[in-house]
Amino acid sequence: MHIAALVTWVLTALGGFYLLGTWLARGGVKQQRTGTSRLPVPVLFGHFALAAAGLVVWIAYLATDGRALAWTAFGLLVPVALLGFVMLLRWLPVHRARAAAAAAAPAGDDVPAERHFPVAVVLGHGLLAVVTVVLVLLSALGIGGN
Repeated sequence: MHIAALVTWVLTALGGFYLLGTWLARGGVKQQRTGTSRLPVPVLFGHFALAAAGLVVWIAYLATDGRALAWTAFGLLVPVALLGFVMLLRWLPVHRARAAAAAAAPAGDDVPAERHFPVAVVLGHGLLAVVTVVLVLLSALGIGGN
């Protein structure tokens, strides 16, 4: 179960990197200053930083089998999940507006960068994140063995 958590965490991170890269490439930081993007920079980068730190702690846990590290990794995942949920709630109206805007005018500079997120990647990232949190919690509790 420990390795399964690592695999899902890495796959989740890959999806997150793709979403972050899309947001940055589409001018998300600049749009944040102008109010076009609905994803706050501190929330987005806090989500990323805490998730990366948690992954490092999880790898240290796998190397040492220190129970405190497993709980630390889980503790880092809690705010990661909350920040991710905040971003999902802020992305949903942008996604819903996508269909309406597609029928209207072509995309311009006033289109939020997050409108370019593929739905499959957002859903996959979220689903893998939930699985990761559950696997890490079960591992920290000592359920499921190695």
